[in-house]
Amino acid sequence: MGLRKKGTRNPPVLSQEFILQNHADIVSCVGMFFLLGLVFEGTAEASIVFLTLQHSVAVPAAEEQATGSKSLYYYGVKDLATVFFYMLVAIIIHATIQEYVLDKINRRMQFTKAKQNKFNESGQFSVFYFFSCIWGTFILISENCLSDPTLIWRAHPHSMMTFQMKFFYISQLAYWFHAFPELYFQKTKKQDIPRQVVYIGLHLFHITGAYLLYLNHLGLLLLVLHYFVELLSHMCGLFYFSDEKYQKGISLWAIVFILGRLVTLIVSVVTVGFHLSGSQNQNPDAITGNVNVLAAKIAVLSSSCTIQAYITWNLITLWLQRWIEDSNIQVSCMKKKRSRSSKKRTENGVGVETSNRVDCPSKRKEKSS
Repeated sequence: MGLRKKGTRNPPVLSQEFILQNHADIVSCVGMFFLLGLVFEGTAEASIVFLTLQHSVAVPAAEEQATGSKSLYYYGVKDLATVFFYMLVAIIIHATIQEYVLDKINRRMQFTKAKQNKFNESGQFSVFYFFSCIWGTFILISENCLSDPTLIWRAHPHSMMTFQMKFFYISQLAYWFHAFPELYFQKTKKQDIPRQVVYIGLHLFHITGAYLLYLNHLGLLLLVLHYFVELLSHMCGLFYFSDEKYQKGISLWAIVFILGRLVTLIVSVVTVGFHLSGSQNQNPDAITGNVNVLAAKIAVLSSSCTIQAYITWNLITLWLQRWIEDSNIQVSCMKKKRSRSSKKRTENGVGVETSNRVDCPSKRKEKSS
């Protein structure tokens, strides 16, 4: 990972090992170019596109019932530049957590290589999910989505977002896009790459869909629920890696996992149903946020159900693999105990027979004497 201590041997410049060891420093230099661009008048306008949110609209004070005007945002092509810059920031934060937190714990716990990779993955996801849950809950509270649930499927104005809502989605897209180069930086095994790519792709697909269709509040609520369950999952993994005696207690979180999936499905069905049934207009227009058509309803609901089924299937396969591994370990231990006991019996039997064979001549001599 980046920011790691360099070895006694320096790899050649621009070699693969050099990039892997220093990728955080390289990315930091790239990010500094955008920051330095603010200093010069000729490049300031281009740098602002990468650093700040674009496509803003000033709303009059009368519409917002406030003393001053307020800026709302919609999406556009310039958002790709902002996502790219914050993807660089995500890579730097990822490397910092790895170097100053996870690597120190790995050296102290002395994990095996396989456990080390799983521990690093769970540690990184735990930090991201924890921060995202707190941030998403704060947005839901500040925009009164919990006190007025109708805002989940009815935003005002419908095709606009607040600053914190758009920045949340930009940050989410940046994080999941940064996960692709991290597969290279972390030297992910080839057999694990397809699973990781599917996992990352599903998150990008659903976050992008909620962002482009202006299902912002619904997507935010579902993300908070999903991230909370995933946070519990990875936290349990961290406890299991630290001490395997927590395995029985960790199995209780599976109930929370199933409940989280059911709540997510119920919320998605109810909110999407209300959102798409509020208008009789059957002309779809994604720019204005009107997706009230049967095809869109089926697409959104099937997409939500698909990801829940995929995650649940991964949980089932994971627990089946652990159960098979534990059963194999128990069987091997029983075989070893049986082989050891049989060896001891054979050794004791041979010792008795040889002692009898040795003593017999001496007893005969004593009798003859």
